[in-house]
Amino acid sequence: MASVLEDPSLTRHFKGHKDAVTCVDFSPDSKQLASSAADAFVMVWNFKPQSRAFRFIGHREAVTSVQFSPNGHLLASAAKDRTVRLWAPNIKGESTIFKAHAASVRSVDFSGDGQCMITASDDKSIKAWSVHHQRFLFSLIQHTNWVRCARFSSDGRLIASCSDDKTVRIWDTTNRVCINTFMDYKGHSNYVSFNPSGTCVASAASNSTVKVWDIRMNKLLQHYQVHSAGVNCLSFHPSGNFLLSASNDGTVKVLDLLEGRLLYTLHGHQGPVLSVAFSRDGEQFASGGTDAQVLVWKTNFDVFGNKEINKVHQKRLVPEAPPHLNDIYPRSAHFHRSNGHCIEINPMFEVADTQAFNPPILDVRNIASDEQMQPVPNFSENHMRGECMPSPGLPTTSNKRENKGKDLVDEKSVSQSSLSSTLEHIVDQLSILTQTVSILEHRLTLTEDKLKEYLENQQRNSTQSCESDG
Repeated sequence: MASVLEDPSLTRHFKGHKDAVTCVDFSPDSKQLASSAADAFVMVWNFKPQSRAFRFIGHREAVTSVQFSPNGHLLASAAKDRTVRLWAPNIKGESTIFKAHAASVRSVDFSGDGQCMITASDDKSIKAWSVHHQRFLFSLIQHTNWVRCARFSSDGRLIASCSDDKTVRIWDTTNRVCINTFMDYKGHSNYVSFNPSGTCVASAASNSTVKVWDIRMNKLLQHYQVHSAGVNCLSFHPSGNFLLSASNDGTVKVLDLLEGRLLYTLHGHQGPVLSVAFSRDGEQFASGGTDAQVLVWKTNFDVFGNKEINKVHQKRLVPEAPPHLNDIYPRSAHFHRSNGHCIEINPMFEVADTQAFNPPILDVRNIASDEQMQPVPNFSENHMRGECMPSPGLPTTSNKRENKGKDLVDEKSVSQSSLSSTLEHIVDQLSILTQTVSILEHRLTLTEDKLKEYLENQQRNSTQSCESDG
């Protein structure tokens, strides 16, 4: 081999969220990383040195999902406050509010052309929306329990969804009907994803399994029992040869789908790992967990073919049984367990300098005021009606180019020093206000005590006067 095979390595360690990180997604150019968390914030991290991170403030409850549009001009987020927001991922923080569902929204996903997005919710429905016209398109309502995730195929013709009703469903977007259903009686799936070619669907299950289904032959291809707790998220490598899985057992696993084996077990999070995602070029992947951390890893192994990786691994590890050569189109499903050997990577002990520079975080508040948000309509009575509410300054298709150029000028004109001084001034003013409120509360308490004492004295004097008169 011309070069030496390297293991995945931890390259960045982002801290800024105050609660569990629920989702991570790379921008199309791999220069930014978005993350959502239970702290109700959406963060956009920049990989350029000394760059600021943006914290987008707008959702009222935990944010469950976040994704960049295919061109990177928009960022969608879904939350437990029953809404979906479309953000312009820049310093202005403009967003459109979709009053999407009658219950918590679990996931949001863009179609490959960026024209549509789908949302999955605890109201048992999947809804499709027009991005540019900002309007509701249609509902898919055959699930009988919470819908955990819904994802487009790469060509946008199919949708895969999973639910607490223990089914994985495949939908035709043209006819808007369910064309196939995979049942799993042992546990519900938390996440589904199409492989890049759109021929297979992988599911992450609460019973700690990862399954790969062939949607052309309508059968189970591979069944991995490599985690010791529920699996929360999956991500296919752009080549389609590798699959990442994130689990409540605190690990991220790298699966070799062609050889049907576990390649790597990555340790780094202190607690369950809730999300994982490859970058579009496959050179990096990120993970987020309940420890409120976002870890960015360099893939390293993606420059090698599967045969090269297998050859090196066989030299490094105790040889095991030959792999199933027909795993892609087997006569029956093969089961893969964790008793095989794999490379264990613990960056907390083995990789130096994982504490990358923590960027300064700039809070970006949504232009639309909270008073503009109306109660979510009752979709159980009228599930075919969808509403969205644009903020006053959100760019539309007609003025997107003008706003894009204007945003670049605006961002360059804002110096970091002036922003820092402004933020410090705001913090000082808030501190003064807090002290003032505290003093007022103390004075109010004293006044109430004096008034209570006065009323008690009046009542006592009145009682004594009545007794003396009698």
